[in-house]
Amino acid sequence: MARKTKAEAAATRDSILDAAERLFAEQGVSRTTLQHIASAAGVTRGAIYWHFLDKGALLHAMMDRAKMPLEEAMLLLDASEKDDPMHDLREYVMMVLRVTATDPKARRVFEIVTLKMEFVDEAVTMRDGRREKQLIWMQRVETRLQQAKALGHVKDDLDLVMVAHGMWIIMDGLIRNWLFDTEAFDLVELGGSVMDGYLSGLRKC
Repeated sequence: MARKTKAEAAATRDSILDAAERLFAEQGVSRTTLQHIASAAGVTRGAIYWHFLDKGALLHAMMDRAKMPLEEAMLLLDASEKDDPMHDLREYVMMVLRVTATDPKARRVFEIVTLKMEFVDEAVTMRDGRREKQLIWMQRVETRLQQAKALGHVKDDLDLVMVAHGMWIIMDGLIRNWLFDTEAFDLVELGGSVMDGYLSGLRKC
């Protein structure tokens, strides 16, 4: 049998990831076996093991392939040089919401990680990764809040850790509720209104 070219191997890898993504979204991670994925992709289990060590490695590759909202927004926040840190924070949250609402692949992978994954066995590393990203997010938000306080833009008595937690809870809660029913409300419009209300309560009069 002729050896596959790099292009053919890459196409096979993508078809496996596509099938895994669909099945994880439909039936959850723990209920999806490698045989299910192989059948859906039209390949053998051996082909899956050729590309991925196990289901955990497949999950990581699936996330790496998607443009994840949180990571995209963190890049935006790090590159920002605006004079208003509060504006930076709003734009950061809004980008997370916009990517979630407009990028189907990012939304599907985000939905899998958020709602369709039981954090056991091979998925436990994903839980740890999510916790690590949340901590990184919190640190960035606290840094911007410290800058805003130094500039006199926010109230002096703010507990920055609690404020950062509040922003995370608002953003995460909006996305989770929207994913349950994407027709219930406009994620970007409602998210902007909610975040504006939250941030305005932090500013000095």
